[in-house]
Amino acid sequence: MNVAIFGAAGAIGPVAATELLRRGHRVRVVGRDASRLAGIAGAEPFAADLLQPEAAAAAAEGMDAILYTAGVPYDRFDLHPPMMRNALAAAKASGVRQFIHISNVYVYGLPQTPLVSETHPLAPNTRKGTFRLEQETLVVAAHDPNGLRTLALRPPDFFGPGVANSLADFVLNAALAGKTPDVLGPDDRPHEFIYVPDLAPVIADLFERPDAFGTAYNIAGSGEITTHDFVEALLRAAGRPTKTRVAGKNVLRLLGLFNPLMRELVEMNYLQSTPVMLDETKLRGVLPNLRKTSYAEGIAATVQRSLQRQASHQGATVGAGA
Repeated sequence: MNVAIFGAAGAIGPVAATELLRRGHRVRVVGRDASRLAGIAGAEPFAADLLQPEAAAAAAEGMDAILYTAGVPYDRFDLHPPMMRNALAAAKASGVRQFIHISNVYVYGLPQTPLVSETHPLAPNTRKGTFRLEQETLVVAAHDPNGLRTLALRPPDFFGPGVANSLADFVLNAALAGKTPDVLGPDDRPHEFIYVPDLAPVIADLFERPDAFGTAYNIAGSGEITTHDFVEALLRAAGRPTKTRVAGKNVLRLLGLFNPLMRELVEMNYLQSTPVMLDETKLRGVLPNLRKTSYAEGIAATVQRSLQRQASHQGATVGAGA
């Protein structure tokens, strides 16, 4: 197939592109800045701002399928619905047959059951969740068995080698800089994280199963773990002290007076106190051989990449000084 990845410079785009290319598909990687996409070997970089209908249409031209992973700044979730409208309109106009949207757990709101399945009410309790649900609803409503087939995939928090803007990335960046990492609290509740490379074969498998479209699926993490234990494992693997600073909701409110990002995190703190733990039984019915990387293995690979990046940066600094 000819597959376009909208938002390919993010966490999922590079690994999904690599897997799709490995399976013999042609891949177009789409983002606002084509220079950020040049490192995805074998893929066609394509610069497009999805807020512009004409740009979205050009990016979809000649494609059989679209993987939608486009992100927005954390304080501009209002951009998600218009970007999705443009992407779906472009897909329909270009005759695209399959469309996979990477959603998240925000659409569920406060969990009403210990395990959240796809039958759980979609009742977001935050502004960000409301925009995410509006975006996902557009995707599911666009499904046409005789035209554009769509589905939404809902993963938990990400981690993995080189995955920016993730808990693991923030913790390791601070620790390797000799600082005490800040962690959102409470950090003693059950949580789950998905190793990003595990998503790539799932996405590719779903594209190869047209009958799986027309619905939404959960994909769970590598198992239940507390944020405290996850962070401690990261720091131990990096050979750094396991001390952290835990910031709860009240601390976030205070920090938010001076830091816009902290202010944005206040409404999402419910995910720490009442985490959404996903039931992926429905997805396993479609993909019975679904495989997950253990936390130990995933953390080791993530830390190794961070240490390599630090060594490379230090080498470049020394070279510049010489």
